[in-house]
Amino acid sequence: MKEFTYSKNIEIRYDADVLVVGGGPAGIAAAVTAARRGMKVRLIEASTCLGGLGTAGLVPVFMQFTDGKNFLAGGFGKELIDRLREDGGLYGNTMHIKVEKLKRLYERIFEENGIEYTYHTKLIDVIKDGANATIAVCAAKSGVYAVSAKAFIDGTGDGDLCVLAGAGYSMGDSEGNTMPGTLCTLWGGIDWDRVNGPNGREPDDKYLEKAFADGVFTNEDRHLPGMWRVGEKIGGGNIGHTFGVDGTDEVSLTKAYIWGRKSILEYEKYYKEYLRGFESMELVVSAQLMGVRESRRITCDYALSVEDFKNLAVFDDEIGRYSYPIDIHIAKPDKESYDNFLKHFSMRLKHGESYGIPYRSLTPAGLDNVWVAGRCIGVTREMQASIRVMPCCYITGQAVGAAAAIAVSKGTTSRGIDVHALQADLVSAGAFLPNFH
Repeated sequence: MKEFTYSKNIEIRYDADVLVVGGGPAGIAAAVTAARRGMKVRLIEASTCLGGLGTAGLVPVFMQFTDGKNFLAGGFGKELIDRLREDGGLYGNTMHIKVEKLKRLYERIFEENGIEYTYHTKLIDVIKDGANATIAVCAAKSGVYAVSAKAFIDGTGDGDLCVLAGAGYSMGDSEGNTMPGTLCTLWGGIDWDRVNGPNGREPDDKYLEKAFADGVFTNEDRHLPGMWRVGEKIGGGNIGHTFGVDGTDEVSLTKAYIWGRKSILEYEKYYKEYLRGFESMELVVSAQLMGVRESRRITCDYALSVEDFKNLAVFDDEIGRYSYPIDIHIAKPDKESYDNFLKHFSMRLKHGESYGIPYRSLTPAGLDNVWVAGRCIGVTREMQASIRVMPCCYITGQAVGAAAAIAVSKGTTSRGIDVHALQADLVSAGAFLPNFH
C-alpha cells in the first residue's frame, strides 16, 4: 500500500464547552440537555438534517417508549414525543412518523436552546492531550477546520469519535458478522381501508413462501418487518435486508445501497401482486441513510449484558431503564436464520419490567472527557440489539448531556462527577429512575 505524508495548518474555527458529534436522537438529546444547563454547545452532522435514522433513514415508526406501565424515556424523550404529536407529526394515535414534521421539530428545538450546528460536516480526526480529547478535526463543504472543546460526546451511532480518540471496541458476533441493514422507503397510492379490511390486516409476510416458490425474490428472506401507515395514502416501508453490510466501511455501504435499491423492485412486486390494498402503490423515495442496525460497540467501563436484561438489573449508577426485546435480525436469508431470529426475539420482558442502564456504560475506557450515547455504548452484542432504538437513544443521550455539563461546570472528568448529583439532575428533568433515592 502506498503512503505519503501530508501536513497543513488548520484553523480552529470554533470553541465550545461541549462538542456533540452526530445529530441522531442520542446526539440531539445530549446537545439539548447540555445547552439547558448553560453549556455552549456545538453539534456537527454529516447528513442534511437532524434525526438520523428517524428522518434521513426514513424509519417509519418509534419503538416502545414504555414498559407497558412506566414511560421510560422520561425527560427529553417525553417532551419530544408530546410536541411531535401536538404538531401532527405522528399519524393518528400511533407512533408512526411523519418525517418532515420531525425534521422541523428538531431544528426548532435547537433554535429555542441556542445550539450552534452545521450539516455537511464530518469528523475526520481527534487530537488528544493524554486521556483528554482537545480538538476535533472536521471536513466540511468549506474545507478542513477544527473545533476545540472541553467535553466531547459521541452520538455517531458507529463510535467514530471514540475510535478516532483511541478507544477500543467490538463489532458483530464472534466471527465479525453483523446484523443486516435496511434501506427504508416511502410509498404512495396505498388503499389503507382495503389493507386493514373488515377482518383486520393480513400479516405482511403471509404469502412470502408462495412468492419464493414463484421466483419473486432473489433471497428467501422470511424476516419482513413491514409497512406502516404514515399518511392517508402513504406507507413507510421497513422492508428487505442488505446482508453483510459493514456500517463503518464505505465500500460495503456502497454495495448495500445499490442492492437495497434493486431489492425494492422485488418487494414492490410482492406487495402489489400478493397483498390486499397495495395494488396501486408507487415508490416515492428511498432513504438517503442506510438503516444500519449494528456496528461498533465501544469498550466502556461496564458492558451491559444479556444477564442484566434477564435479571432486570439495578445499578447504583443507573441513569435510565429500558425494555425493548433482544432484536437480532437474521444473519442470512434462509429458514435456519429466521428460526434463530424468532428464538432471540422471543426474549422479551413482561409488562412493567425493565433493566437498568449504568453510567459506566457511557464512559469509554481510557478517555477522561469523552462520553458515548446511542447504539454504540458499552454493551454486549445481544444488548446492542435492545438499546439501539430511538427511545433508548434519548435516554442515554440525555444522561451524557447532563454528565458533560456537570463535568465542565465542576472542572472534572467523566469519572470525577458525583453520580448521585447526576441522577438527581436527571430526575428533576423527568427521567425515569425509580431506584434513585
